[in-house]
Amino acid sequence: MADISDSAARAARDLRVVFSRLRRRIREVAQDTDLSPSQESALTLVGKHGAATASALAAAEGVRPQSMATTLAALDQHGLIRRAPDPDDGRRQLVTLTDAGRARIEGNRQVREEWLARAFQDRYTEEERETVLRALELMQRLSQT
Repeated sequence: MADISDSAARAARDLRVVFSRLRRRIREVAQDTDLSPSQESALTLVGKHGAATASALAAAEGVRPQSMATTLAALDQHGLIRRAPDPDDGRRQLVTLTDAGRARIEGNRQVREEWLARAFQDRYTEEERETVLRALELMQRLSQT
């Protein structure tokens, strides 16, 4: 990192650390004990992708198809997903969320957002919240590159 300023290197390092900690804390807020982190992650992935095959979900999650199959079996057992034949290829099954799966994802999202909003309300002044909002506008540029 010879041509990177000290401030840029520090910002990158500190931002990564803070985001990792915040992400972990946000996950903990809505974490239900009946699902493992990999099951929660797969459930969220099914919600994002809509109807998808287990193989596509495994590729998106970066896990082996056998691992995804085990994870999906647990989600199925909890009544959070359903499987149906793929109309384009009857040998494959498409995985989708059940109403209970959608409700769980939405409930978790709401709990996380409420926790974060409450934390901002309770721990920061209005001026500090405005500073965070300005910083987020700057961070948005990073996500667009």
